[in-house]
Amino acid sequence: MSYMDAPAMSKNRQTALVWVTILHVLLGYAIVSGFAISVVKKIVEPLEAVNVKEEAPPPDEPPPPPPKEIEIPPYVPPPEVSIASDAPTNSITTQSTVARPDPPVVAPPAPAPPAPPAVAPSPATPRGRNNVFTDDDYPSASRAAEEEGVSRVSYVVGTDGRVTQCEVVQSSGFKRLDDATCSIIQRRYRFNPATRDGQPVPERKTQPVRWRLTN
Repeated sequence: MSYMDAPAMSKNRQTALVWVTILHVLLGYAIVSGFAISVVKKIVEPLEAVNVKEEAPPPDEPPPPPPKEIEIPPYVPPPEVSIASDAPTNSITTQSTVARPDPPVVAPPAPAPPAPPAVAPSPATPRGRNNVFTDDDYPSASRAAEEEGVSRVSYVVGTDGRVTQCEVVQSSGFKRLDDATCSIIQRRYRFNPATRDGQPVPERKTQPVRWRLTN
């Protein structure tokens, strides 16, 4: 069965198929007769080149002429003219007196208080009559053995006037006499303490004690 016999095909569609068939037939004929070749040659013709002339640029404008020099005449000073004047010249001098304030009065600084008088240091001095040795102080054993000699001792007088230290610096040759010397001094001696700047200070003393039998 052909497309023309199809029951569902419309009349317009049939007409379009007919025209398509006719175009195919004409195209085949043109190919065969060489019509297409002449058309192609007509299209592919050499193009002619056309030269476009460019316009020449305008000529440069000539430079302006240099400015003309203007001659300046030399300066001629005017003549001096002296005019005599009979009128006296009065000079007025104005002098103004401005009172200056008195300078401020500055009180002199107060004098510094006088320094306290320097107190000379004083040594320790014996107090009372007990700072001596008597025959009763002679050790009985040394008296019986007839021991004699000089014991030199060094001791310190404290701020209360009492002897705090005692040592033998030179022996009498007998230990009983040396020991009795320091023992009596520490037990019996009293002093007014030494002072420095008005204050009591300790002081060291050195004293020789001679032991000699009288009977």
